Amino acid sequence: MLYYVAALWSAAAVLLLNQPRSEVNRWAAFFLLSAGSGGLTDLLAPSGFIPIRYEPMIQLLNHTLTPYGVLIFCMVYTRRPQQPKRMRYLKIGLLLPVFIMLVQVLLHPEHHIHYGLLFVWTGPYYVTGCVLLVRALSYEMNPQKRKSMWITTMIMVPTLLGVMLLINVGNLISPGYDSFQYVSLFILYSLAVAVICTFVYGVLGVRLKFERDPLDRTMQAVSTGTSMLNHTIKNEIGKIAVSTENVKLMLTQDSGAVMEQLEVITHSSEHLVAMVGRIQQQMKDFRLVEQPARTDQLIAEVQLREYELLSRYGIELDVQNLQRPWLLADAVHLKEAISNLIRNSVEAMPEGGRITITVTADRKGAAISVKDNGSGIPRELQGRIFEPFYSTKGHEKLNFGLGLSYVYNVMKKSGGSVGLESRESEGTEITLYYPRSKIIRLTGRDEA
Repeated sequence: MLYYVAALWSAAAVLLLNQPRSEVNRWAAFFLLSAGSGGLTDLLAPSGFIPIRYEPMIQLLNHTLTPYGVLIFCMVYTRRPQQPKRMRYLKIGLLLPVFIMLVQVLLHPEHHIHYGLLFVWTGPYYVTGCVLLVRALSYEMNPQKRKSMWITTMIMVPTLLGVMLLINVGNLISPGYDSFQYVSLFILYSLAVAVICTFVYGVLGVRLKFERDPLDRTMQAVSTGTSMLNHTIKNEIGKIAVSTENVKLMLTQDSGAVMEQLEVITHSSEHLVAMVGRIQQQMKDFRLVEQPARTDQLIAEVQLREYELLSRYGIELDVQNLQRPWLLADAVHLKEAISNLIRNSVEAMPEGGRITITVTADRKGAAISVKDNGSGIPRELQGRIFEPFYSTKGHEKLNFGLGLSYVYNVMKKSGGSVGLESRESEGTEITLYYPRSKIIRLTGRDEA
């Protein structure tokens, strides 16, 4: 059983070392540590160094904290519930059965667990966790996230149901029977699948987080840096502006050439302030104000806003509202995100072309895609396009490489995600995915 402990605790360590600030990883590590603690009974005296009197507490921690940790992990992993305050209350409330079991064990003359009472609440905890995973998988629209979620579900659901039946139900029917020889098969299955999929696809976010987490940290650093830079530049340019005006007053009226140079300084200063302000606007840490928004009306507003730009470059915009869902979203930031995608597409089609915006929605969620038939993005560059200040159009003086970083931030804060498909010389399609929980109303294509 010590191999069992080492395997589960090693998996917990990998998750924590990979992403210690991730709540999903922390709760996954929590239930893995709890599950592994049952194997410590091999270290009980006389053959081990743990006093025999601690066996009831080891078993209690193993049998109660594991289902609690599993359920909280599944709730966090599937983003249910959404509200942090509600989540805090649930975490506290779901601990109540654990304390009840603690009292029961302490009051029992021999400190034995009442497996009937244990099964009353651990069964629903395990089943609810499995339901959340399967439900989230059925609703997920983003193909990349769906693949990762499918692997996690494939690992956890059979193992959780097997553990529940073999340990909780088994001890209820025949108290004290040795379930480890059967449970170890499920643990071996889950660990083997997890190891294989971690290297091939990524599981429980391990591989995915190695790729995306540096991007999150970079965005936070850039947001802080641009705020400091903006503040400093504004202060210094303010001094330049004041000094320029003072020099103008001190000069005589026949100093035309000098006045022209001062005007150049003034205009350059104003341009610099505007440029830094624009950078900060797209990289600052914003807060969403989510309200019901109908996607077709929202896109119509974006279409009107970008009409002049599209006309200037001879680009046709085709909007296909296959559904007209009402989303719980920040309309201002969502419109700006779609505008950024349109402008990116325009830059990829300097000789004109076609942009297609498609809105779809079903029980899995809603998706807004912006597709162009422009130059496309080389495969080797696709992994970097969401990085701040990275642009595939380096010749553009006004392109700061922040548009897609902003889109990434908007969708992440919205609880959604961004998908990319691009082929050189064929075009690019970027899709904004909203989870089912963000759909207030799912309407048909013919609604006016």
